[in-house]
Amino acid sequence: MRSRTWPILFALALLAVMAFLLRLKVGGPLTPGWSEIFRFRLERAAAGMVVGIGLATAGVLLQCLFRNPLASPELLGMSSGAGVAVMLWQLGAYHAGLGIAQTGMANIGAGIALPGAVGALALTYVLSQRRGMVEPVTLILTGVVVGIIAAAMISLVQQLLPDRGVAASRLLLGSINDDAQWGGIAIAGSITLLCAGWAWMRGAALDVASLSDDEARSLGVGLASLRIELFVLAGVLTSVTFAIAGPVAFVGLVCPHLVRLLIGPAHRSLIIGAALLGGAMVVFADSLVRAIDLGSGRLPISVLTALIGGPVLIWMLRRRDAFSRA
Repeated sequence: MRSRTWPILFALALLAVMAFLLRLKVGGPLTPGWSEIFRFRLERAAAGMVVGIGLATAGVLLQCLFRNPLASPELLGMSSGAGVAVMLWQLGAYHAGLGIAQTGMANIGAGIALPGAVGALALTYVLSQRRGMVEPVTLILTGVVVGIIAAAMISLVQQLLPDRGVAASRLLLGSINDDAQWGGIAIAGSITLLCAGWAWMRGAALDVASLSDDEARSLGVGLASLRIELFVLAGVLTSVTFAIAGPVAFVGLVCPHLVRLLIGPAHRSLIIGAALLGGAMVVFADSLVRAIDLGSGRLPISVLTALIGGPVLIWMLRRRDAFSRA
C-alpha cells in the first residue's frame, strides 16, 4: 500500500464509526423502556453496515469483472433481477395459499433473490458482447435496458397480486426493514464478511485481471474461473443486501469510485476502503431518514443515495467523455 493509504483507510474507518454512533442517537432521547429503543437502533445501524459493505464490495467486484468503473448492481440490472425473483416467489406463495410476506429479512432471504440477481447479470453480459468483446458503454446501456424490462415484469406481477401487490411492493422500496432481527442480521453479516474476505484474499488476482486478457494470462491468472468467482460473489452480495433493504441505488457505484480516486486501484486496499465508505454512506442515509419527518411517512434510503449517486454518475460520464476527446 502507498504511504497515504493507511491514513485514508483510518479516516474511512473513523467515518464509519461516527455514522454508527450517530444512528444510535438519532430519534430523540431515550425514554422509559429505553432498552427496546436502543436495541432497535442498534439493529438498524448493524443492518445498514451490512448493506453498505455488501453493495460497495459488489461494486468493486463488478468493476473489476468488466473493467468498467461505471459497473454496479443497479446499473447492470442485478437489483431489478433480484426484485423479479422475489415478486415471482410472492406470486407463487399467494397461489399456494401461503399469503403475502410484507417483510424481507424474516420471510424472504437472500436465496430467493440470488437467481434473479445472477440471471440478470449473466443476461446483461451475454447481450452486451460484440464479436466476443464487451464495450463499456454497451454494457451499461444493456444493463439499463435489462433493468427496465425487469421493472416492467415486477409491475406485471404486482398487478396479479391482491391489492395490486401493495403489501409485497414494500420489499422494493429500498429501505432497511424494521423487522430485521439479530439472527438474520448475523447471518447476512457473516455471509457478507466472508464474501468480502474472499475478495480481499484474491486482491492480487483482481489487480492482474484489471489488465488485458493476454497480460493476465501471461501472469498465470485463470480468467475464466476468476470471472465465475466474481459473478457468484457479486450475486450473493447483492442478494443478501436486497433481503435486508431491497434495492439501494448507487452505493456500489459511488463508493468504489471515490475510494479509487483517493488511494488508487490496488484491490486489497480498495475493497477495505469501499466497504467502510459504503457502510458509512448507508448508515448516514438511514440516520437522515429517521431525522427527516415529512408527515407522510419516512423516505426510503434509496431516495437519498440516488440524490447523491445520480450527480456523481453524470460527473463520471462527462469525465470519461472529456478524456476520450483529449
